[in-house]
Amino acid sequence: MKLLAPALSALLALTGSALAAAPAAPASPAAASAASADRTQWFREARFGMFIHWGVYAVPGGEWQGKQIGGIGEWIMKNGKIPVADYKAFAKDFTAANYDPAAWASLARRAGMKYVVITSKHHDGFALYDSAASDWNAVKSSGAARDLLTPLAAAVRSEGLKFGLYYSQAQDWTNPGGAKAGDGKDWDPAQTGDYDNYLATVALPQVHEIIERFDPAIIWWDTPTGMSRERVKPFADFMATHPAILNNNRLGTGFQGDTKTPEQHIPPRGYPGELFEVCMTMNDTWGFKKNDLNWKSVRQLLRNLSDISSKGGNFLLNVGPTADGRIPDASIERLEAVGRWMNVNSEAIYATEAGPFPRRLPWGRVTQKRSATGATTLYLHVWEWPADGKILLPTVTQSPLSGRVLANAAAVSSAPSPEGLVVSLPGSATDADVSVVRLDFAAPVVVTQEPFNKPDADGRITFSAQDADAHGHWDGNIQLRDSGPDAYLTDWKNPKWRLEYTLKTPAAGKWVVTAEVAAPAATSLVLAVGKTETPAPVAATGPGLTWATVTLGTIELPAGEARFDLKGPATGWKPLSLRHVWLTPATP
Repeated sequence: MKLLAPALSALLALTGSALAAAPAAPASPAAASAASADRTQWFREARFGMFIHWGVYAVPGGEWQGKQIGGIGEWIMKNGKIPVADYKAFAKDFTAANYDPAAWASLARRAGMKYVVITSKHHDGFALYDSAASDWNAVKSSGAARDLLTPLAAAVRSEGLKFGLYYSQAQDWTNPGGAKAGDGKDWDPAQTGDYDNYLATVALPQVHEIIERFDPAIIWWDTPTGMSRERVKPFADFMATHPAILNNNRLGTGFQGDTKTPEQHIPPRGYPGELFEVCMTMNDTWGFKKNDLNWKSVRQLLRNLSDISSKGGNFLLNVGPTADGRIPDASIERLEAVGRWMNVNSEAIYATEAGPFPRRLPWGRVTQKRSATGATTLYLHVWEWPADGKILLPTVTQSPLSGRVLANAAAVSSAPSPEGLVVSLPGSATDADVSVVRLDFAAPVVVTQEPFNKPDADGRITFSAQDADAHGHWDGNIQLRDSGPDAYLTDWKNPKWRLEYTLKTPAAGKWVVTAEVAAPAATSLVLAVGKTETPAPVAATGPGLTWATVTLGTIELPAGEARFDLKGPATGWKPLSLRHVWLTPATP
């Protein structure tokens, strides 16, 4: 066994624990006991929460020495390589002069959110409360000169919401010894120190402080740089003494936590049987950045909430207040609009499960609730109201006991067809973004739809935009816009993001791949089947969404279940949008 550094030994001794081969971690939700299910019940029912990134980084707001610093606002110290003393000088202007925790909590409640998670300490090491482990905090080192967490915790709870805390356990760019993501290098001698000593004397004591003072319902760990099993163990052991608190999966090696945390992207099929929470910004930054005006529309936020809920996940939507404590007006306007929608349709979100359909539906999404008796309610989230007023529930043969539109209680009728249950919608859409229809069934709804596209009568396989599984990363993802035949995939900003298509073929063979694309500039894609990659040049089609059908190349697939990917090239990438993809047998 490798000998422990003295500081790491001290870290372990601080919790009175001996070194073990693996940390004590909460069981995965898929294998949880009834008791574990009870402790996660509030989270599973909440579905929607507010994330708050607030700290000294709000003072520069994305600018340093007259220049805009690239990247997200709260990373300005690292991205700009700002010396510790210069960064600390910003703190005098972190005044929180207009901070109104009651207003923040009220906004979250009015938006339909059920919990709030705020950054108790981000990667810049600045704590929003009075910490005995480091004077670099809101009370001792900032213009605010007061504890900012206690009043927010009280306000959040007074609104009937759960209160949670984010904590950066590994990265710290100000307290000596804290980890640095990426190249791991300090850029200022003032940062130099021993990592294990930092964990023992700052990070772990601060975790004790925030748990014991604020009793959060959830701890949101982040960026486990260098967090080995040995380093994780004291934190995991301490959290095991507070079993009611939920943990995410970012503490470090060997620690599963209770929730998966896809960041800035919605996992294509969710994580069946596991808790997950999509965290996402309203613009392109978490911490306030004065020149970031790329705000998501209310429609996109509502459809993200609908999409995530339909996969059985939670949506943690961020606000980034200014240094004086104001939530930007653009954020407030969007949250108020989401709240108006939730006032009408929240029963289709709260305490729901993932919908029963294995493939995304062209007209929207579905959530469901199932009772102990088997009675089932389906909530149809209609993104685009069909011109003929009819939508299909594929392969459903049961008839509902009743149906109605949530917004106006208008009755909804249905009839069986060879393809499934055809639902006839009355009048026009009750909401331009997402209308909700409730169908009540006496028994569980049986869906026999296959999750795979298959050849049609002519042997061709057609993929719509909804059939693509978009795989992004913490920096975002390809976005689905509109629905039905007009749906398309866009905002493909990073060539490392990719689209995955799954299908079922009758026999092994070669297929010609064509696609409907809109490419303002000449670019290329890569057709990938396993490790076989084929370059696919794409000529410019015209400005904006000028669509053209282009041949991308030929791929070879085995018989049965198969998949192929479309991704960007290593060099020369220019963003494009994409609508339909077709596979045609290369040999008749």
